[in-house]
Amino acid sequence: MKKGLIVLIIIGIIGFLGVSWYVSSTNQLVEMKGEATKQWANVESSYQRRSDLIGNLVKTVQGAAEFERSTLTEVIEARAKATSTTIDINAANSTQLAQFQQAQGELNSALSRLLVSVERYPELKANQNFLELQSQLEGTENRINVERNRFNNLAGDYNISIQKIPMKYVASWGNFEALALFSADQGAEDAPEVEFNF
Repeated sequence: MKKGLIVLIIIGIIGFLGVSWYVSSTNQLVEMKGEATKQWANVESSYQRRSDLIGNLVKTVQGAAEFERSTLTEVIEARAKATSTTIDINAANSTQLAQFQQAQGELNSALSRLLVSVERYPELKANQNFLELQSQLEGTENRINVERNRFNNLAGDYNISIQKIPMKYVASWGNFEALALFSADQGAEDAPEVEFNF
């Protein structure tokens, strides 16, 4: 009788420890995924800030009557596409994230063409509103990069955790999926050519 009771107590303790470990591990994964998801919201917020600034920049530039309308149209269309491309990071795969990143890259490209075109308009370059918006855009681009890096760090740590044993089994039982990460834009690995004309 005593042996049976001791065996039951040992099984109960082992069961309690197993359930406690599983609950603790699940909570750890929930927290890690939650932190990455919260950081994704910061990424989206930074992109939204850039979109808002671009809208104000376009309005300022439109005031220059002879400014190239096609360049402005490209920026407006790219902005519309970038703001309409949204994803749920918890359900996103690498293809969806690449599409989101491509839409943001197209906006960057159109914005760059706009800013290069501005060089031909001294009155626009001297406009205080334009200069402030341009400065804020530069700061926002830096903020986007920082937020994306933070997201990649948090999501990367989470992705590593769900692949390690024994967490891999907890992740499988709890349906914890890997999060897609930002990658470098296509062609970013090629160093730009610099030409000096003397």
